[in-house]
Amino acid sequence: MNVTLQSTRITETGKKKKNVPANEWQHLPDKDLIQLIVATGNTALFGELYDRYANKVFRKCISMVKHAEDAQDLAHDILVKAFLNLANFAGNSSFSTWIYAITYNRCIDFIRNKHKLLVIETENERLPDVSDEGEAGSISEKEIFEIEINLLKSLLHKLNEDDRAILLMKYQDDMSVEEIQQVLKLNSSAVKMRLKRARDRLRAMHNKYRLPE
Repeated sequence: MNVTLQSTRITETGKKKKNVPANEWQHLPDKDLIQLIVATGNTALFGELYDRYANKVFRKCISMVKHAEDAQDLAHDILVKAFLNLANFAGNSSFSTWIYAITYNRCIDFIRNKHKLLVIETENERLPDVSDEGEAGSISEKEIFEIEINLLKSLLHKLNEDDRAILLMKYQDDMSVEEIQQVLKLNSSAVKMRLKRARDRLRAMHNKYRLPE
């Protein structure tokens, strides 16, 4: 995803810009780079932070909203919002967790608003009937595996947005319970309970539509 900030070069009034050699700030940890951006208002420095996270944010958006154009628009909005709110980044968590929280909340809002405009007929939608793929004896193990993977992907998007998001955090992004806590602002037991319920719902749907043994 090649995106730029040409239309969002925003500086804070009264902050003195400081020229920092590129070979120095390109290797700064996120936290130090953010402190420098906030102190100087130098948008070139934010360009470095943008480059570090633009693709990550885009990939997260597309995993949640599915459509590339929507994901690109959301990613741009999220990164601009992150720039405007860098001064509020306290450093209590990693920047990646902080921007993930912004991404999660923005995508959830988008999904919910979009659902208000659509007639959702999930009860009448028919999932792929994997039993129609041919006689059991004619399907290779590789084909069965691919069918199961495609079925799981389809089922994942049948879950409500909260269940889908928490499963993606845990199993796609490999986030710990503690990191998920920071994003969702829930305690450990609440996160574990939501994970269990989401897994149980996905498992029940999978058992209903999976290939017969």
